[in-house]
Amino acid sequence: MTFPFVRKATLKALVAALVFCSGVTQPVSARTSNYSYESLPRAQQAMLADLERRTFQWFWDSANPANGLIPDHYPGPSFSSIASVGFGLTAYGVGVERRYITREQAVDRTLTTLRFFANAPQNASEDDASGYHGFFYHFLDMKTGKRFTRSIELSSVDTTLLLGGVLFAQSYYDRDTTKEKEIRTLADEIYRRVDWIWMQPRAPLISMGWTPGGKFIDSDWKGYDEGKLIYILALGSPTHPVSGQAWAAWTSTYPRQWGRFYGQTFLNFAPLFGHQYTEAWVDFRGIRDAWSRAHGLDYFENGRRATYAQRAYAIANPRHWKDYSANIWGLTACDGPGDLKMKTSDGTMREFFSYSARGAGLDDISDDGTIAPTAAGGSIAFAPEIVVPALQAIKEKYGDDVYDQYGFVDAFDPSFDGSVTTDSGRYIVKGWFDTKQLGIDQGPIVLMIENWRSGFVWKVMRKNPYIRKGLQRAGFTGGWLEQASK
Repeated sequence: MTFPFVRKATLKALVAALVFCSGVTQPVSARTSNYSYESLPRAQQAMLADLERRTFQWFWDSANPANGLIPDHYPGPSFSSIASVGFGLTAYGVGVERRYITREQAVDRTLTTLRFFANAPQNASEDDASGYHGFFYHFLDMKTGKRFTRSIELSSVDTTLLLGGVLFAQSYYDRDTTKEKEIRTLADEIYRRVDWIWMQPRAPLISMGWTPGGKFIDSDWKGYDEGKLIYILALGSPTHPVSGQAWAAWTSTYPRQWGRFYGQTFLNFAPLFGHQYTEAWVDFRGIRDAWSRAHGLDYFENGRRATYAQRAYAIANPRHWKDYSANIWGLTACDGPGDLKMKTSDGTMREFFSYSARGAGLDDISDDGTIAPTAAGGSIAFAPEIVVPALQAIKEKYGDDVYDQYGFVDAFDPSFDGSVTTDSGRYIVKGWFDTKQLGIDQGPIVLMIENWRSGFVWKVMRKNPYIRKGLQRAGFTGGWLEQASK
């Protein structure tokens, strides 16, 4: 089960004189990669093509065909995650381009999904709504589509990730047919309805969410993380746009996260998902806002440095977890063995977590030995030369325990001692292994593999007028933003 992330106290890690086979200690910006899918040996190409298709299939098989809702986790019973739906709507387009499904199949599934969200009840009730003011609850009942439980918040970020898929559909399905016209109309309606200004009780920042009982969550989106897409879409709205001060206010909260970590100087956010979610839809290569111009890098390059730093952290392995190495690495939000403390077989007292925002950065280190393949897989577009060997090594080392009909399981922990029984996953001699996948971790894998292979999702989103407007209002210039939309 996923929950809002709780950031732990800052823990700075200073490591000197790190010279690894992973590269050098200067920023990797000087090491522009020419490592393309086409340049790989056929066996690696086949491995990645298989991973992309299996990961796509997770979305296709797990969705409720009656309303398009996609579960938080699958296989097994689950509620729907609206963020999973956003990734799924985008994955359907990938499926068409890769010929996993027909365009007509994707159109029908997309139309079913958008019809549900366009017509879902929006009101202030505790139990009889799917959303309010255009936003949607983080988790919905898979069948009824209403708020899953009263503990679930109306989520600004999860609504935004849903909208990533909605706006992808708006731009991708561009043919002059009745169904594709309806997709564009519904997508526009769903996006225009979101009242971003209402979600600003402490303007110009945007709140993390709202509940009917507790009203607005006390926390706002500040500090570098996945919130970039929230502000971009809020600035691009034609109906309820936030003021132009919002982006400057957001970036003014960055400074404590800028610094050097394991050989790289970059804007830190410990879990790698914070460098992947917005970037899965928005092509930041060559476009810069005022903050990135002042710091001499774009957000894509920032994600690349974050990926290298996390790999270097795994090589150093300061907490001595089993199997961490140059090709076995990856910390992000994911499932885990369970919340417990125990003495492992090496005689060390260890603490393990269930679902948690694991990560390693200047801002935080949260590491219980649990590795999430999406941490590397979702960064493949940033640094394929270190990600491809990692994915291959994980698959080869752990085999069917980590790789099944839907690609990589969500997470695994080689250090976990099986003398303790947990409620999730399974223990074997090699450690703890999950038995399911999570939509918010599957999404970055399939979208970023395709972005690396062809740039497909990025190319579609460049055409979206709301994305362009949001970026321009945030002060981004250069690169593809200077070209006419095609």
